[in-house]
Amino acid sequence: MTISRARGVLARLAVLAVLAALPAAVLVGPAAPSHADTTWSVVPANAGGPDGRSVIDLELPGGGQAVEHVAVINRSTEPVEFGIDANDGYLTSKGYFDMRPSDVAPVDGGSWITVPEKVTVAAGATSVVPVTVSIPGNATPGDHPAGVTASLETVSGQVRVQNRVGVRLNIRVTGEYVAKVAVSGVRAEYTGSWNPFVPGTVEVTYTVANAGNIRLVSDNRVVSSTLFTENSWSDPSAARARELMPGGSRTYVARVAGAWPLGPVRTTVVAVPSLAGAAVPDVAVRQVAVATTVWALPWPQLGLAVLLVLAFFALRLNAARRRRRIEELIRLAREGRPQET
Repeated sequence: MTISRARGVLARLAVLAVLAALPAAVLVGPAAPSHADTTWSVVPANAGGPDGRSVIDLELPGGGQAVEHVAVINRSTEPVEFGIDANDGYLTSKGYFDMRPSDVAPVDGGSWITVPEKVTVAAGATSVVPVTVSIPGNATPGDHPAGVTASLETVSGQVRVQNRVGVRLNIRVTGEYVAKVAVSGVRAEYTGSWNPFVPGTVEVTYTVANAGNIRLVSDNRVVSSTLFTENSWSDPSAARARELMPGGSRTYVARVAGAWPLGPVRTTVVAVPSLAGAAVPDVAVRQVAVATTVWALPWPQLGLAVLLVLAFFALRLNAARRRRRIEELIRLAREGRPQET
């Protein structure tokens, strides 16, 4: 991933780019003091260099310790001194991994990581940085996301800019794992069509939260049922956008088409969770379903029915008038009386 020279009006800008699908993330920013473009990558590594991983997965008991490594690759033509930082990780609203700003103290997994403050990398060279993860003895079981970044600060006029690129760490503390989701805030709203021959749409808003202690992916499905029909909606987004960290939540909006306004429309939200990481033996993952009902009155259909009834009676009345007129003409003809024109 490439980030060009940052220009802005903010006093401080922190950018983290982590790509789970690619082996490297590339950041471009202005390098002091020459102001030439500097490009660098940060990837998982072993003591000898990059090892091909995209993220670092660790599973340790409380009180355990492990030493990992990240490789900082300087792709520019001059040596650069990078700042190294570790902090807590989280997921953005679109499911991308990000880290807390470097000036915010970590309170979870990021606080368990020790890294050198700086590393100087020669032009075109790679430096391997040790990453020591020390789990507290009283750490709660489950996942504690974190990350490690290499950053470069520059000053442009009165604006100080910090560019960061890093590696995601999935830290899991062993113990009793709980895989559980909760569905809340289910709201349904029916939108009908002015055309009485076209069904309406049910818009459903709901929130899915990770109520357990390990990372999950929630596969969501919404079903709307009327007297005679049932329509469903399945979340088409990628698994990344449906991943939930422990304690995290995401709000979704689904639009279920094909619902006829025939009174009550019962809508059920079904969340089917699965593990986001490696399989964990003896961990039950159960789906959760929450239902709500919205009333959909068939106003266009009722209006059409009223028009049809009025048209029927108008035709009947007109036919009755014509029949009486014909009968009157026949009577006058029999009596030999002149007919009125």
